[in-house]
Amino acid sequence: MTNIQTTLFPPRTVPELIKDIKRLTEEIQELYCADNIPLVIGYSGGKDSSAIVQLIWNAISELPLEKRHKKIYVITTDTLVENPFVSAWVNKSIERMKKQAKEEQLPIEPHLLTPEVSQTYWTGLIGKGYPAPRHTFRWCTPRLKIDPSNRFIRNVVRANNEAIVVLGTRKTESQNREAIMTKREQGRVRDRLCKHPHLPSSLLYTPIEDWRTDEVWLYLMQWENPWGHSNKDLFAMYRGATADNECPLVIDTSTPSCGSSRFGCWVCTLVDSDKSLAAMIQNDEEKEWLQPLIDVRKELDIQNDREKRDFRRIWGTVHLFERNIDGQTSIEPVPGPYTKYWREHWLRLVLEAQVKVKKNAPDDMKDITLITQEELSEIRRIWLEEKHEFDDSLPRIYEEVTGEPFIDSRPGVGHSLLGSDEWDILSEVCGEDTMHLELMARLLDTERQFYTKSRRVGIYGDLEKCFETSSRSQNDAIDNAHQKRNLKNAIAKEDINQVKRELKKTLNPEDRQPQQQLSWGKIKFG
Repeated sequence: MTNIQTTLFPPRTVPELIKDIKRLTEEIQELYCADNIPLVIGYSGGKDSSAIVQLIWNAISELPLEKRHKKIYVITTDTLVENPFVSAWVNKSIERMKKQAKEEQLPIEPHLLTPEVSQTYWTGLIGKGYPAPRHTFRWCTPRLKIDPSNRFIRNVVRANNEAIVVLGTRKTESQNREAIMTKREQGRVRDRLCKHPHLPSSLLYTPIEDWRTDEVWLYLMQWENPWGHSNKDLFAMYRGATADNECPLVIDTSTPSCGSSRFGCWVCTLVDSDKSLAAMIQNDEEKEWLQPLIDVRKELDIQNDREKRDFRRIWGTVHLFERNIDGQTSIEPVPGPYTKYWREHWLRLVLEAQVKVKKNAPDDMKDITLITQEELSEIRRIWLEEKHEFDDSLPRIYEEVTGEPFIDSRPGVGHSLLGSDEWDILSEVCGEDTMHLELMARLLDTERQFYTKSRRVGIYGDLEKCFETSSRSQNDAIDNAHQKRNLKNAIAKEDINQVKRELKKTLNPEDRQPQQQLSWGKIKFG
């Protein structure tokens, strides 16, 4: 392995590291016994979070039972699109923590958190049609990672007034991380504790902030994991996720480490490629069954996906932006969510990958799930109730791919006045006019949704929204957006003549090319 860790701190000898571990043990014990504020440890299953859990576990286990008076929560968030091996590793670790903490009478309480079904990756991408995340639209991170942990910490704060959040972040990870952590030090309210930057009534504690990567590995290799999970297996997992499958034996703090491996979501399009998953497959032929995951990610990772997306934003309006094309400024619509065709395509793609993975996976990974039944049910609900796609295509696609009928846990969801037959008739009547089909479908389904209500309050407003978003053709909707933009700019410039011209275009429809009013008979029979 040729990647050498950047030196931001001078290396320490092994005796110096041992001395620092003893100091940290005493510090953790003092912090624990000082008050009744519970600790919340962020645990990902990686080397840094494993090190801090191990440090705190060993420190608290040395205290007598009568001093183990407050809870220590260990929380990990499963995004449901994690690297399958990492996910399985963390789940086993959490289970072992629970068992061992109970046997040792430790106040450590592990929790496996997941995002709400309405906020998962596939619910957003396939259900609502959100495009694959980019740095300019990083919609996934808050929903999948931040919100579940923040919600748990807020509940702890609500019950205890305060909480101490413990993280395994280190200054040597990058110069940017060092700058952020150094700045936080200036605002410390207690020794080694600073205010959490985002959570009120929460303090932040980073015990290994000055450790180097090789020191983390040295600690994990030389100190046995106290809850029975193998640190050597963790090291092997990092080694397998390194491109050259090489990690040196850590014998002292001068040895270069293999800490550059990064485990993340297998669908992540915020990076060029999932190097850790690709390296796992490259280094181990027995992991080739994971190849369908890489294939799905490659198809999602398309820089220019405008043709796959609606010309309107998700709420149905056209927004314009200035786009630079070959040095020329072009004012174009901001692309919106994936269209119906592509949302159904992504669903089929993921289900096909899931079938292949389950077929070829080893016995201990046969229960792997790329998309859960709860997510499928929520996607179906969104398509039916929010997108008004009453052809109800999800059960059909599911059965075509898996060979099994889709069983929805929601009662009565399959019973509707409108279905695939009505959709086919409507599609035949509207022909290639997709906007006309969308308008008719939205109007009919809006009426259906109000049909069973005892009070139909709000139906006129909802019908009006259907016309606002779907009554114009694509060209007319874009032209209307341009007129509104031109009028707004003219008002901002106080150009009265331009304002009059734009208002004349808007308010004098007789100046436009007259459109022939078509009846249903003419549409159907010509």
